[in-house]
Amino acid sequence: MVKSYLRYEQAAVFGVISSGDSNITYDSSGKHLLAPALEKVGVWHVRQGVCTKTLTPSSAGKLISVTSLASSPHTSLIAAGYSDGSIRIWDSEKGTCETTLNGHKKAVTALRYDKLGSKLASGSKDDDIILWDVVGESGLYRLRGHRDQVTDLVFLNSGKKLVSSSKDKFLKVWDLDTQHCMQTISGHHSEIWSIDVDPEERFLVSGSADAELRFYTIKHESEDGQSISNGNGIVTVGSGDPPIHTKWEVLKMFGELPRKSNEGRVATVRFNKSGNLLACQVAGKTVDIFHVLDEDESKRKAKRRLHRKKEKKSAKGAPDVLENGDKNRVVGEEGNSPAVTVPDVFKLLQTIRASKKICSISFCPNTTKSLMATLALSLNNNLLEFYSIGSDATNKTLSVELQGHRSDVRSVALSSDNTLLMSTSHNAVKIWNPSTGSCLRTIDSGYGMCGFIIPNSECALVGTKSGTMEIINIGSGTCIESVEAHGGSVMSIAAIPNENGFVTGSADHDVKFWEYEVKQKSAQNSKQLVVSNVRTMKMNDDALVVAVSPDAKYILVALLDCTVKVFFMDSLKLFLSLYGHKLPVLCMDTSSDGDLIVTGSADKNLKIWGLDFGDCHKSLFAHEDSVTAVRFVPNTHYMFSAGKDRIVKYWDADKFQLLLTLEGHHAEVWCLGISNRGDFIVTGSHDRSIRRWDRTEEPFFIEEEEEKRQLEMIESELDNVVESRYPKEEIPEVGAVALVGKTSKETVTAADAIIDAIDISDAELKRLAEHEEEKSRGSVADFKPNSLMNGLSPSEYVLRACSNVQTNDLEQTLLALPFSDALKLMSYLKDWTLNHDKVELVCKIALVLHQTHYNQLVSTTAARPMLTALNQILYPEVKELKDLIGHNLAGLEHLKQLMASRSDALFQDAKSKLQEIRAQHSKRLHARTSTGGEHNLSKKRKTKNNKSNDGHAWV
Repeated sequence: MVKSYLRYEQAAVFGVISSGDSNITYDSSGKHLLAPALEKVGVWHVRQGVCTKTLTPSSAGKLISVTSLASSPHTSLIAAGYSDGSIRIWDSEKGTCETTLNGHKKAVTALRYDKLGSKLASGSKDDDIILWDVVGESGLYRLRGHRDQVTDLVFLNSGKKLVSSSKDKFLKVWDLDTQHCMQTISGHHSEIWSIDVDPEERFLVSGSADAELRFYTIKHESEDGQSISNGNGIVTVGSGDPPIHTKWEVLKMFGELPRKSNEGRVATVRFNKSGNLLACQVAGKTVDIFHVLDEDESKRKAKRRLHRKKEKKSAKGAPDVLENGDKNRVVGEEGNSPAVTVPDVFKLLQTIRASKKICSISFCPNTTKSLMATLALSLNNNLLEFYSIGSDATNKTLSVELQGHRSDVRSVALSSDNTLLMSTSHNAVKIWNPSTGSCLRTIDSGYGMCGFIIPNSECALVGTKSGTMEIINIGSGTCIESVEAHGGSVMSIAAIPNENGFVTGSADHDVKFWEYEVKQKSAQNSKQLVVSNVRTMKMNDDALVVAVSPDAKYILVALLDCTVKVFFMDSLKLFLSLYGHKLPVLCMDTSSDGDLIVTGSADKNLKIWGLDFGDCHKSLFAHEDSVTAVRFVPNTHYMFSAGKDRIVKYWDADKFQLLLTLEGHHAEVWCLGISNRGDFIVTGSHDRSIRRWDRTEEPFFIEEEEEKRQLEMIESELDNVVESRYPKEEIPEVGAVALVGKTSKETVTAADAIIDAIDISDAELKRLAEHEEEKSRGSVADFKPNSLMNGLSPSEYVLRACSNVQTNDLEQTLLALPFSDALKLMSYLKDWTLNHDKVELVCKIALVLHQTHYNQLVSTTAARPMLTALNQILYPEVKELKDLIGHNLAGLEHLKQLMASRSDALFQDAKSKLQEIRAQHSKRLHARTSTGGEHNLSKKRKTKNNKSNDGHAWV
């Protein structure tokens, strides 16, 4: 009879506030901050400092992490890029995944929405850029031209152009209408890490490891196709064609600004929503905040600078020289206006210094009137900080830190009733609810190396790296006492079963036996734990691990000399010496019946010993790196092991076989705890996460799991062979355009489903023809349709198979079809056009198949009538739908204008237009009042009132 086991699956992940693999970003409302938490995205309520939602992908068995985040400007949609190249669009309000976009082969490193939020650009470590249609949930095209990882992206000219930066030291400007690279900008001497553009698109800034920030002016095109300049840049506007060397110049060098803190590279540059602030985050602990002056202020500053320069020259007796040879010169409206340089526009306002290294920054889109901006920082110690930026000072307003450890989780311990979980780290002890993952207490402590919770008590013990033993009161959340226990690090604590005692092992070569007693204070009602040392055993080397047998008869000590010593508990005489490990034993445990000992070592092996004779039953190569934790499941011979290879494994110690491989951690797993019923285990890791794995009711068999592991190994080897056999093609300097999708299991499965549907439909059509022929001969037998088609006609059955394919996978699915099946599929397209809802799908299928099989279709005589019929049908259908959509858009625009004019609650567009009109009026009046006298000023005040009234009436 084949033995079955019960499966363990990951049930909860807690302790991670923000991981450093991705950026943070605010949502469109500014009320929530989105922070990456390994494979999840946490939605944090900024004012409350609470994680309201957690966006978790449903990719079981895949070890992925969030690598990039972007928020839609007008909706609650969030784009999250992952390490496997996928992009998921989340609704942050509902907490649901709207769609999954697959196109990149490596981790996504950059995401950016356009101003409307209808398009999404993504960059990856595979050097490619993909444009996505967010509304249609499909990829548009792939842009190829960079020679290294794409680091950042930004849209220009209302989404008509795209600027990309890369580690290859180049900036590239892409024309999205013609899908080609129109400009390549060099100049940086190192990798470009971040770019951004202000909301008015006056300047584009780029940051790298160079000692300065580079600024570019942006050339825009008017509606009639003429070139204009926005901001301080100048481009002549005329009816003739521009010069060839400036025709494709979208970005023009404006100047450079030396960085104050040039110790590290620039990690992020970002403008705030209003465009008056620029933040430059260095890959360290500082963020420089620059004040961005408008055109009038920058020109006045340039005039003052020029005036001071002339005064200095006149004082020295030198003749006045006009400033015409300035590298950073930009001419304004008047021909004799002074040159505006980068320091005239960007002024260093303040510098924010964080306590730890900063991973990412994000400006809040909404700010109060008293503040200039609010900035959120994610630090590499699992921390979020929020700063309010004023004109005079910058203040830290909030810090989210209590929900996680600042560094590695070094040990975990469960209470006797499994209701409390204690975890230790370098400076704090945290008490958790293991079922909900909520942090109940945070107690300051030393570097906790080990610990355990006293049974049936509110107290716990923590052994520290400094050699002290701290007594923790869980109820009050305080450290009651710190006992000087050892002269070296306390490496291990083991409780003595059925006694009020425990054993500690230390790096000072001592193994100490302790007794504890819970005493009632006379003056207070609280209870206090008192510990006392009763015995000490000297060892020849550092005691790394101590364990006590279940009957308290033996004590086991693992030493730094790679051996394990077994002593009698009462007499402390040596009973056994276990030799065999090549490196020190890092973890050890005994089974509940006392028959077996398991040891895990830095030599990556597990060894199973018999406690009666000390013989080694089996040596197992368990992990790819050091084994850090091992525990038996109570009352069984099953055991769990964890290692530095990020994996937790489930074993059968009787059959010496691997049962399950539990993948989930993103860094070394340091510790492991198991409930007294064995229904769940808890693991702690270097990635600061604590994960709970629950035992389910789903049975599994060893043979099936072994087959799955072998299939995964074969698939990974095949992928590596394909990548090595087909090297990456050479991309021209001007770039290239390619298809978006990539071949995956989903696309292959979808292609097989379409082929099966075509075969079944062809067989059904053949049966129908034979039935009609028999009917014409006089046969009256009833036709019985194929039950697999669920009552659908052959055409409808194939249409359903095509409709079930995800929009993003449609291209790659059609590419996988042989030409014979593609020809059969095209024969159904004419019938599908009668369904107006499927015209878009028909057009996509027709275009992809026509582009893929163009040569074969042209040379195939039978395909010509089919192509001619599609040509005559599709154009009128598409034009009709286009007119319908245009009519609906015009109607909605008219309704919006009517409602905006009749209601005080303005639409966002109407409100922004009104603000623009008011700003233009104020600028004109300010210019007139500055040049006129008192008499003109009184007249212009009257004109101001009349014009403002006219403006309100028009809106």
